[in-house]
Amino acid sequence: MKDSVAEEHLYLGFSHQYRDSIFPLHTSISLFLLSYCDCKLFKIFLVPTGEDVDDQFVTKNLLGDIEVHLISRCQLPVVVQSCCLPAVVVKDGKFCRAGLSVVLRHIIQKTYEADPSKKDVLELLGFKKTCLKACAEVSQWTRLCEISIPLAVEGFLTASPEHCQTIPPDILQLERKLGEPVRVHNDDKIRRQKLQQQKAGAKAAVPVLGKEGTEEGKPVEMHQHPLPSLELSIAFSKLLVQEVSDAVNREAPHIRRTKTSDLPLLDHVFAEGLYFTLADIVLLPCIHQFLVSSKKQGKNLVNLPLIASWYRRVQEVPGVKKAAGKCKMELLQLPELMSAPQEQLQGFSSVPDELEEDNEDSHFIGGPRPTMTKLMVNGIEAKFSPHPCPSWTIDWTNLPSAVSPGEGKMSRDRALRKQQQLNNLVAAVTKLAKPGDVIVDFCSGGGHVGIVLAYMMPSCQVVLIENKELSLIRAKDRSDELGLNNIWFIQANLDYFNGTFNIGVALHACGVATDMVIDHCIKARAAFVISPCCYGFIQNTVKFKYPRSHQFKEVLSYKEHMILCRFADQTAVQLPPERRLIGKQCMGLVDLDRAWAAEERNYSVQVISMEPESCSPKNNMFVGIPT
Repeated sequence: MKDSVAEEHLYLGFSHQYRDSIFPLHTSISLFLLSYCDCKLFKIFLVPTGEDVDDQFVTKNLLGDIEVHLISRCQLPVVVQSCCLPAVVVKDGKFCRAGLSVVLRHIIQKTYEADPSKKDVLELLGFKKTCLKACAEVSQWTRLCEISIPLAVEGFLTASPEHCQTIPPDILQLERKLGEPVRVHNDDKIRRQKLQQQKAGAKAAVPVLGKEGTEEGKPVEMHQHPLPSLELSIAFSKLLVQEVSDAVNREAPHIRRTKTSDLPLLDHVFAEGLYFTLADIVLLPCIHQFLVSSKKQGKNLVNLPLIASWYRRVQEVPGVKKAAGKCKMELLQLPELMSAPQEQLQGFSSVPDELEEDNEDSHFIGGPRPTMTKLMVNGIEAKFSPHPCPSWTIDWTNLPSAVSPGEGKMSRDRALRKQQQLNNLVAAVTKLAKPGDVIVDFCSGGGHVGIVLAYMMPSCQVVLIENKELSLIRAKDRSDELGLNNIWFIQANLDYFNGTFNIGVALHACGVATDMVIDHCIKARAAFVISPCCYGFIQNTVKFKYPRSHQFKEVLSYKEHMILCRFADQTAVQLPPERRLIGKQCMGLVDLDRAWAAEERNYSVQVISMEPESCSPKNNMFVGIPT
């Protein structure tokens, strides 16, 4: 094990204890992962939501062998006070990680770094280490695991008896997800193996923790689980660090010749498919509480056979029962359940209704020109305000190299274009900022905007928010080289930042992220300077519907608006000039819709073209000021 690991502080919310869980459930989930990983790297603080928490009660009754400390919210580090919990920060540092998925992924990575023998812990991150990496705003699966299921269970547990008679829709959505075919890397090979097994009528015995398996290095009892499932065999062979037998791996010639479309589909073993991942860790404390409550109320779980099977199967994973015991979770032994009739679940779509596209507009004429003409007939055309300072530029030659975007592997041409983009954003922010202002660089990436602002405006406080850890670490390294002391770093999805600020800025916020940044700024009544990007990724989400403004909604359907978004991405320099011109007009219309939507919320917004326009194919910029 590595010795020199810097102590980090983990801050968890605490509202109350209910049966064998701490609430909010995000805290129970975090503690369960710490127990599963046997991780002692963090100094843990509980942050009560109320003032009447008994210190003795907390330390003696909640956490087993995990040591915790109570701290009030006003005692939190400044950077943590701006974030939703859970959050992790290096002691006395300015780098914070916030939000459930980000914090859990960090716990896993730190555990493995401290002890590389814990490869099973690293495997929780899944294929290519992407489990729950996508933010909840764009990933329905992350949203279901990280937000919807915990909230649904908390609501179920606190509801009055008459309101908890029905299964929450999000639980039923999980049931349907577990019934969907599994898509995994190299699934063609596994599906051929499954076909061979089916044709041979094989009934493979699945090893489940026994004489030949070990848990925590100690021998435990082995029994054979007679399930005819190749998926189970593969999943538990991986968990027990065993090789799947040659008999399973070999394929007969007629199996190799079978078309992919004729191969059997794979069934779920765990939440994300065949393998035990972080998603299962997140879901177990939630589903456990739901099942315990349902059992106490005498509810029949016949509608949830897949969740019940998953719950039993997760208990067979090495280390799960021990971690549950540490967390005082008394796991249930559920009976086998018959599958519910399919018609009983048909009313619950695996995709929320609000995300499904309407089919009423399926007969509109496609392409950008009919849509643009339709807007023009109604008096709507792209409008660009004059640039307030087109020739203003940063004196790059007199700045330290760590301030310049050319620092690193960026080519000279790209670095020049990035400098030109920064000239535009920094000029706009300079006109808006006052001494003492807090400026937030959303979607900050490697910190190109935020570091320039922090260096040039030492009287302002600058906060960088970015989802990608490596990008933010690079930004922190550049800041440390410059000796900046007016800058903070938060690795989090935008929804987990709840601090107050005066100006929001974003350079090339991708797709819906632009609308998320605008929404954050409006809620804070902050000015904003934003350059959008990736219009083709715009789509309806749980929080945002398109078109955004009343004027556009009266003229365009969602599908027509999506036509504008797709063609707004047609601005690359290698495209014909006529197509680039149409792309620029579509960009202008999409951003006009966004500007008008902000003005409906008492903002004055200008849509400006950056100077020179060649600095980027995505060269639009918003400047919004609360009125």
